Amino acid sequence: MRRSQSLLGTVGLLLLFFGGISIFFTGRFEAYALIHIGVGLVLLVMFLLASFKDLGKLLSARSTRYGTNMVVYTALFVALLVGINWLGARYNKRYDLSESGVFGLSPQALSVLGSVQQDVEMQAFLEGGHDPEIEALLESFSYASPRVKTTLIDPDKQPELTEKYSVRAYRTVRVAYGEQATTVAQPSEESLTNAIIKVTKQTTQTVCFVDGEGEPDIDDQQSTRGFAGAKEALANENYTTRKLILIQEGKVPDDCNILIVAEPQRPLLQQQVEAIGAFLKKGGRAIFMLPPRDGDELAPLLAEFGVQLGSDAVVDQVVRLFQGPQLGLNPIVSTYGAHPITKDIKERTVFPLTRSVSPGEPKPGLTVVSLAKTSTSSWAETDLTTLFDAQSAVLEETDTKGPVSIAVAVAADLKQLGMGEGEARLVVFGTAAFADNKNINTLYNRDLFLNSVGWLSSQEELLSIRPRTVRASRVEFSEEQATAIFYLSVLVIPELLMIAGLAVWWRRSTL
Repeated sequence: MRRSQSLLGTVGLLLLFFGGISIFFTGRFEAYALIHIGVGLVLLVMFLLASFKDLGKLLSARSTRYGTNMVVYTALFVALLVGINWLGARYNKRYDLSESGVFGLSPQALSVLGSVQQDVEMQAFLEGGHDPEIEALLESFSYASPRVKTTLIDPDKQPELTEKYSVRAYRTVRVAYGEQATTVAQPSEESLTNAIIKVTKQTTQTVCFVDGEGEPDIDDQQSTRGFAGAKEALANENYTTRKLILIQEGKVPDDCNILIVAEPQRPLLQQQVEAIGAFLKKGGRAIFMLPPRDGDELAPLLAEFGVQLGSDAVVDQVVRLFQGPQLGLNPIVSTYGAHPITKDIKERTVFPLTRSVSPGEPKPGLTVVSLAKTSTSSWAETDLTTLFDAQSAVLEETDTKGPVSIAVAVAADLKQLGMGEGEARLVVFGTAAFADNKNINTLYNRDLFLNSVGWLSSQEELLSIRPRTVRASRVEFSEEQATAIFYLSVLVIPELLMIAGLAVWWRRSTL
């Protein structure tokens, strides 16, 4: 009889405890809490009425002590969980344990946010003032930097703001920094990061593409050889791009901050080469993309800056299933030099139809770093006639065994070189195809290209890995689903386990 009374009291306390926990976490008196508190009180009253005379003996009974100890330990355990949750809410810290970091902001976004000097305001215009996907995205930015202030706006309730900022569609985010502001429709991590770059950069730099000798067209969106993708990528990071016909202008204009010479189909004239040389010797910044057989007339100028342009083409052995090793002219690179351009690039890039580009003889005033090298199975083939006409190549003594350097970066102290004042910078690639429409978004090519431009423009905060276009999917629960998950995981399942434990204890105590 006493065991039955003890069981009534223990179960009553247990029900009251879980009913109280439900009210504490939800702040609502719902059916679960009301039923538990009601039944718990009834059981406690029955326990007290049945054992009033023997209450002293019952309290000192071993079974009662065991039950009380269980309730106390449970309460302490729950109190510990509550304390941990309180500390977690007060001192919030996120950890992205996914292999590729898809649940956190990209290194570039973190770098850009770390460079802002004042608050960045993000105002999201959402239907009903609510959108779980965009709210999670904005929360990622505000978590990454206390400088980011986010506001959710219902356009139907605040139409004056939509008129003021010329917002015409739901899911639009206005990004403001001081007096500068821009709007982003259908925002993503990449578009919001680019918007922050746009409003925070004080000046816009101009990238000039040499044109007129058969170079890839920066306005060509249709052909794989076009550079429209590269132009768009530069525009997203607030660069201005334009074509430069050197044969007409005779020199590189002063408004060209960065010069790009990419795959000229016809040899540049001597006066064009001299104009490029004069630009570099005045502290200019330039990228050269010179595949095999193109741009050899620039080799003497590049040699002055410590760059050796190979008269070859890099061949790699590609192992195909059931076919064995075959020759490939699209070497994939996973080995990079120690340089700001490549410091965050740990993944692969592809360099279609590339020649070797390597550091020349060391000179005082020159810092030349190899940016990318091909695999050990590759080599630089010097017999280009056989390679391109007969489509065959054999590693010979005149060839260079891999790893082969195919890109270099140069920082030149012009005063030490006796060329002038200041510092010139140039990046030389053995191919232009790695940045064309076909390959700019392949693997990490875009990051390598944009990091090169960022280093040349001395914008160190842009030298990083940009957001991937494919992001991990997120599960969004409705309020009802979230409530059901809470009750099941925090209340119902632990309660059932404890009741099962009580049942086992009761059975054993009666034997």
